Amino acid sequence: MDNKILIIDIETTGFLNQGGHIAEIGMVELDLRNGDKQIVFDKVCHEKGMTLESVENSWIVSNGYMTVDEIRYSKNLEHLREEIQSIISTYTLGATAFNRSFDFDFLESRNFSFPKKLDCPMQLSTNICKVSWNKYYKKWKWPKVEEAYDFFFPDNDYTEIHRGADDAFHEADIVMELYRRGVLKV
Repeated sequence: MDNKILIIDIETTGFLNQGGHIAEIGMVELDLRNGDKQIVFDKVCHEKGMTLESVENSWIVSNGYMTVDEIRYSKNLEHLREEIQSIISTYTLGATAFNRSFDFDFLESRNFSFPKKLDCPMQLSTNICKVSWNKYYKKWKWPKVEEAYDFFFPDNDYTEIHRGADDAFHEADIVMELYRRGVLKV
């Protein structure tokens, strides 16, 4: 594990401060020596307190990325807790997520802990990708995953599918590019 870090992506039923719940967790191991990637966790889940209405009205379901039944018939997050924490704890070199505060705030609010949090690749990409809000606003906005991916890998046709493991798999490419450029420090 000397050269490996963890990339995490979660899908939710809404924002944390609005009572959203975790509906999927994907985790990808990234080897910083050669860029090799491996999915190490990929599961849909549900949490106590989720209602049928909150799932049906969630962005992830309303936009067709997940179904109500996928979430409804999944394992409870508490049944996955030990496995998830064990994986996170294995990566002592660190873990990150493309919008790290979103993903990690959710996970930490559910009492998951991280041995080392690496910088957020979305924030690190901002001044490199230089995605503007509009022609009048002079500051760069945080790039979406697709915007950063298109910037770093213009010859690839990537569309984010908003599924945990697939998103983390592609986000790992961005993280590796930031590491190669010396922007992401480990």
